[in-house]
Amino acid sequence: MNQLEILRFALRGLLANKMRSSLTTLGILIGVAAVIMLVAVGEGSSRSIQQNIQRLGANTLTISPSSSGGGGGGGAGLRTQGGNTGPRTQSRQLSLADAKALTDRTLAPSVKSVSPVVTASSSTAAYGAASHTIAQFVGTYPSYFETTNKPVAKGTYFFNDDVLAARKVVVLGQTVVEELFGTVDPIGKQVSVSGVPFTVVGVLKEAGSTGMQDADDVAVAPLPAVQQSLSGFGSLSSIVVQATGAGTTTTAQSEVTAILNQRHGITNDNPDYRVLNQATLQETVSAATGTFTVLLGAVAAISLLVGGIGITNIMLVTVTERTREIGIRKAIGAPRSAILGQFLLEATLLSLVGGLSGVLVAFLGTRFTIAGIEPVLVPSSVALALSVSVGIGLFFGSYPANRAAKLRPIQALRHE
Repeated sequence: MNQLEILRFALRGLLANKMRSSLTTLGILIGVAAVIMLVAVGEGSSRSIQQNIQRLGANTLTISPSSSGGGGGGGAGLRTQGGNTGPRTQSRQLSLADAKALTDRTLAPSVKSVSPVVTASSSTAAYGAASHTIAQFVGTYPSYFETTNKPVAKGTYFFNDDVLAARKVVVLGQTVVEELFGTVDPIGKQVSVSGVPFTVVGVLKEAGSTGMQDADDVAVAPLPAVQQSLSGFGSLSSIVVQATGAGTTTTAQSEVTAILNQRHGITNDNPDYRVLNQATLQETVSAATGTFTVLLGAVAAISLLVGGIGITNIMLVTVTERTREIGIRKAIGAPRSAILGQFLLEATLLSLVGGLSGVLVAFLGTRFTIAGIEPVLVPSSVALALSVSVGIGLFFGSYPANRAAKLRPIQALRHE
């Protein structure tokens, strides 16, 4: 019996009970589709997080105050309370002087630019009859736009002269422009921010939302103008530092840490500030989301295992129902290999059809957004899921096929 005849007998066996074959195929389809879809969701989530991090640049350090940190103590820092004397831990806020110290090319040669930042939250802006509460009103230097990857789509950003003169000019995000101006060109118009007039000089390129926060609901103005009008001349909200390159970010972090430790009198491992390294954060997130994606795929793989067990059950029933047919074929000279090959081929075809159908369903599924995440189809997951589905057909179909091939003709013919 040649291979073509074995294939013909296998197809006839599958088509003899279409309902049973369809249910078995459905189990494999669900398993394959689940594996591919969950891996796609994991990959899409990973890329979304990485893109949000990259918006700040891979060579960016963000320094923010830490309420839990403090100085290292010292004789001048003693206090007495309730009869006890001990070292006092003082927490210093970030200041404009700290930011200026980080621009010292001798102490920090790996630092390209420094942008001190103050934030006036919940500032209400008005233009004509329209008003909008801006989620984040930032006061900073012009270098902030390049450092945080905030290009201007229309108009221009402000310059160092605007900072020195404390001019009340502002660059708006797309959300603010839409809420205040609609279709009107905002360039050159004046908006009132908490009663203070600011002239719009530019509009930021649309950035999109980052999780629960709208990255376009922002306004950026010169630091002194914001301090005078909105935030006051207190401490800085943060300091954004740009390293000279992606490869020097870690070195820049060491230089920044050394300068701030010296200025804040830090002598222990508990400073009063935090340094967020975007490059390190991206590596950590990539590793974490990679593990998350693997776990999702492993959970979905259980569906494939269940589908394989279904194939075993279906093929055992098929062998039992077709025992007399097997006996007749062996009686007229069909070799053991032909019987074994036929049932193995039936099991493999069931897995292959289910696998290909699962790939198609998964491909269609990745065209839709799931829980705010755009799934990204991973070719390796498609190849792996399809290969595993075929392997499952061979593995779980081998026992029923071997059982059928071992039947003795006389016993098979007597089977009722």
